[in-house]
Amino acid sequence: MITKNYINNEWVDARNGEIFSVENPFTEETIAQVPKSSIRDVDRAVKAAKNAWKNWKILGSLEMRDLLREVAVKSRNHDREIAETITAESGKPLIECLDEIEWIASIFEYYSEIGRDQRGRVVAPVTPRSMSMVVKESYGVVGCIVPWNYPLLLMAWKVAPALAAGNTVVVKPSEITPLSIMIWLEKCCDHLPNGIINMIAGSGEVGAALVEHPDTRVIAFTGSVETGKKIASMAATQLKKTSLELGGNDPIIICDDVDIQIAAKGTTWGGLLNAGQVCTSLERVYVMETIADDFIDAVVEEAKKVRLGDPMNGKTDMGPMVSQLQLQKSIAKVKNAKIEGARLLCGGDRPDQFDKGYFFQPTVFDNIDSQMEMMNVETFGPIIPIQKIKTLEEAIELANNSVYGLGCNIYTNDMEKALTAADDIKAGSFWINDPLTDNEAAPFGGMKMSGGGRELGIEGLDEFREPKHILIDYQIRKKDYWFPYDLDEGRKT
Repeated sequence: MITKNYINNEWVDARNGEIFSVENPFTEETIAQVPKSSIRDVDRAVKAAKNAWKNWKILGSLEMRDLLREVAVKSRNHDREIAETITAESGKPLIECLDEIEWIASIFEYYSEIGRDQRGRVVAPVTPRSMSMVVKESYGVVGCIVPWNYPLLLMAWKVAPALAAGNTVVVKPSEITPLSIMIWLEKCCDHLPNGIINMIAGSGEVGAALVEHPDTRVIAFTGSVETGKKIASMAATQLKKTSLELGGNDPIIICDDVDIQIAAKGTTWGGLLNAGQVCTSLERVYVMETIADDFIDAVVEEAKKVRLGDPMNGKTDMGPMVSQLQLQKSIAKVKNAKIEGARLLCGGDRPDQFDKGYFFQPTVFDNIDSQMEMMNVETFGPIIPIQKIKTLEEAIELANNSVYGLGCNIYTNDMEKALTAADDIKAGSFWINDPLTDNEAAPFGGMKMSGGGRELGIEGLDEFREPKHILIDYQIRKKDYWFPYDLDEGRKT
């Protein structure tokens, strides 16, 4: 596998010659060294993208469709190799990474077609024998800053619609997980025209340079609220468009009319998927007190069944956390929860059976109060706190009592309850009886402090297009509302 920057379809070292190491969180060993890029590399990549945009934006829709479809085909053809790379650098179970590759292929297929549709519209003219057209144009160079938890999937959510809209891109991967993007570019994108996708590895300084570069016109970012605020502030100095998918502290409401075992299984999966390192993880569980004890027992039972181990093993349910830093954050959150009075029901520490790896046990708490830290900040670890509630109205109030608004979930057989909650809870996504399931044809994004803008769907395409009004008069003719004015005669329109 090539571990260099990808600029103008060439693999190149950072101009300063510096490198940094990528670690396997299961073995805690260095598995690769990649370029530690600088501002000079950012400028080189943006220039390549800007030059490529001139031809890409006018490419015929059928040719563009075929090129993007080929990305999907190659992604599926190389799924195992790419998925194993994601697993090696992230610790995510291989089965989840294979699913991520299928998602990527599906997204490129979707945007290869939808990019040809709804280019604009014709509106009624204001004068006779004329026409008004609204066309949607590409912006130019898009900077895509990608997180480590789903390095390829969340890249595809940005890159596929940006390209389909006629833009070119510069991708900045997380310094924790750059390898999966590198191998994907190597295996799946070599047929694309020079410069339409570029990638530069490096630290946050590289991301900042990409945001501040005068030739990037859109910045698409997934990550923390604090970093999102900084990006928005930097972009604002150039009135640059941003699409920000930020943090969450997603709730799930468990009503008392459900199958407790199914709800417990779904809640456990939704809270522990990817070791809880998902922006829409179930981080606040509100259960009706009439079924709370049985539900809590069932969740604890399911959490204890989760199989930790080598993420390359097809029977591993949960691998290590992505880094020592993320592990320490989970340890600190558990410690603080105990201090605040939460009751630990299972987990809460590193498992004994591993000599290496950033593993953390699946953890369940009850005796939860809504003022506790983990009910108000993003957890991003395998921790499930469960709070008892009396009514749906109380659950709705608690769900809304958050600075975040990324997603919300409910389990109930009563659609009146479900849709009432969907109406009243401020969140960008609302899942009824099916936690965390996305659809590439439907928008994804947050409300409140969880961000602005949308990914996926036609809305995700429009994030990378700006409208232009074109007015056409069928003839060159003098207008009676031009100079000179004569108020006595009256103005005709």
